[in-house]
Amino acid sequence: MKNSFKNLSFAELKVKRDELNRKYMELRFKMVIGHVENPLEKRTMRRQIARLNTLVRGQEIAQAKAQLKELAAKA
Repeated sequence: MKNSFKNLSFAELKVKRDELNRKYMELRFKMVIGHVENPLEKRTMRRQIARLNTLVRGQEIAQAKAQLKELAAKA
């Protein structure tokens, strides 16, 4: 699961991140209300969200650098 995010596009990464955030919130509510089968699922989901955030931010930085290069080339 660790490396399955690297070949997703920027939009797919954002959608996946939002989906995992929603699932994470639901899991947190389930843990407060009642019993959850696998309590370690919360930790793994949190780490997956962090991986996605890292990849999204890396792509945002790459896009910003590309835009700066274009502006520098025009000037």
